[in-house]
Amino acid sequence: MEAVVTRLASESAVVVFSVSSCGMCHAVKRLFRGLGASPAVHELDEDPRGREIERALGGIVGRRSGGGGGPAAPVPAVFIGGAYVGPMEAVMSLHLGGRLVPLLRAAGAIWL
Repeated sequence: MEAVVTRLASESAVVVFSVSSCGMCHAVKRLFRGLGASPAVHELDEDPRGREIERALGGIVGRRSGGGGGPAAPVPAVFIGGAYVGPMEAVMSLHLGGRLVPLLRAAGAIWL
């Protein structure tokens, strides 16, 4: 399943693994849309493979963040240019530090 998640995460310039009832997920999707990016969104609670994807994300996120992974990934799990960026806090840190827009431009998510 990790191969499926890796493929999904690299199919679009911005990919958000989300849960439809999550406020942080909603906020990060609005942020990207407000910046002119159109993220590919995978709502884990609406996908029949959602639990499997979430467990696979937990392993991927754990390895990339230096942790041991876990049974589930924090949502939203954001990928830009196929690389894991992090949850909402990491995206907001990039945005407030002026680094999100250049990252989105480099990934081809926005042009302005």
